Amino acid sequence: MSSAADHHAEVDPAYRLAHHFESPEQQFETGKFGMWAFLVTEILFFSGLFTAYSVYRSNEADLFSYASGYLDTTLGCINTAVLILSSLTMAWAVRCAQLGQQRGLKFCLIVTLLCAGGFMGIKSVEYHHKIHNGLFPNAHFGAHEDPDGVPLHITDESGATVANPAARPAPENLRSFFGIYFCMTGLHGLHVLIGMGVIFWLYLRARRGEFGPKYFGPIDFTALYWHVVDLIWIFLFPLLYLIH
Repeated sequence: MSSAADHHAEVDPAYRLAHHFESPEQQFETGKFGMWAFLVTEILFFSGLFTAYSVYRSNEADLFSYASGYLDTTLGCINTAVLILSSLTMAWAVRCAQLGQQRGLKFCLIVTLLCAGGFMGIKSVEYHHKIHNGLFPNAHFGAHEDPDGVPLHITDESGATVANPAARPAPENLRSFFGIYFCMTGLHGLHVLIGMGVIFWLYLRARRGEFGPKYFGPIDFTALYWHVVDLIWIFLFPLLYLIH
């Protein structure tokens, strides 16, 4: 049962009505249409990246099969579960706002933020491993280990550095895969960071009791954005981590 604090006495929502709208309902519908229009451009943007990925993969199937072995599937699975949970809590936040449940709204926003922070933390661990292993596509690019963790080079008895016969040699164009990997996951991570900033802003407003049954548009619009960000990762994860 909700407590009395959950049903915050809302201020008349008319003060939130922009001057160029005739009613709160018109403002909400216009805002939702605008958010969908923006999300269509985001989908088109990532569709171009997915197309580039498909072209490179079709031309370099062996390279992508080899390079994907450097990716940690376990961490990718955890990140997928974390983002799915964050989508659930964001949808729940919309419902709490619609019902005027202020405590539930703030709780869901905080959990969503924590999930997003966890996602970025795990991604930073993955990035650190790639950079440490020489897999960052810069001027000094060059893998130090094969996908199984075996050093690509060893020191022989004379002290010279030679190729390790026990390692799988890295393809010369390994840069192509990790260029795509960092580009796609980096842009997705940027969208996650932007979403975190907006959700934190909503949390601050929720603490002031600004949202409720008569005014929950910003929560709803942000949830739509967050669901699309999660959906993009659900496509990225199998394409980069699972398809060999």
